[in-house]
Amino acid sequence: MSVIQGFTEWLPISSTGHLKICENLLGLKVPLLFDVVLHVGTLIVVLAFFRNDIAATLRALTNLDFKTEHGRLIPLIIVGTVPTAAIGWFFYEFLEHVFHELSVTATAFVVCGVFLWLTKIGRERFTDIHYKEALSIGIAQGLAVVPGLSRSGLTIAVALLLGVKCEKAFKFSFLLSIPAVVGALALTLYREHNMLFTSTFGLFEFSVGAVVVMIVGYLVLKLLWKVLARRKFHFFAIYCWLLGIALLSTTF
Repeated sequence: MSVIQGFTEWLPISSTGHLKICENLLGLKVPLLFDVVLHVGTLIVVLAFFRNDIAATLRALTNLDFKTEHGRLIPLIIVGTVPTAAIGWFFYEFLEHVFHELSVTATAFVVCGVFLWLTKIGRERFTDIHYKEALSIGIAQGLAVVPGLSRSGLTIAVALLLGVKCEKAFKFSFLLSIPAVVGALALTLYREHNMLFTSTFGLFEFSVGAVVVMIVGYLVLKLLWKVLARRKFHFFAIYCWLLGIALLSTTF
């Protein structure tokens, strides 16, 4: 499960969708505390990968300097986080109930593939992200709570379709994921705290899971950047379509 989380969390192929497949088809249920540990591991990966950008952004925030490149990111991240938080908070229980079926996950994979494929027609027009783009990317991130809709896939795809340069799209997508992951962890701990320590996993399993997800996640992030820089991002659509169609065939 750690390998699946680390490999699919950052690639545009939906980690939640793959975990849902494991639960439905393989009967593997991830204990809540283990899931929290895996997400903390993936968060550490982002913090390490973008450590220089994060440090520069924090310095700008400390100095209240919003005119530099990293200073301008602060209000943009806030704007992008608002719709994500709203969707996650107000529709959490509704989404958990409605999107439990495997057929919905399969359909979401197909839809995700469409967005990924459309990045072929995206034209880089902006050197900077503006509030409109930040809001749209934040909405896309919020919708990615649906299993099968990849967070990185949707946010980067929307950014590229809006004309944002691939490097900016890549960086903003993952910087925007930091408050989203922290918020999701906080919401999960708040709503499911009674189930937190019901896991039969021990310290060894948690430690191995965290280490594996961090190593795999870091390598996958580097791979994703190379794919994106070479304008091959849309190739992931084929995988999403094939997986979605295969899953749909099992529901009939």
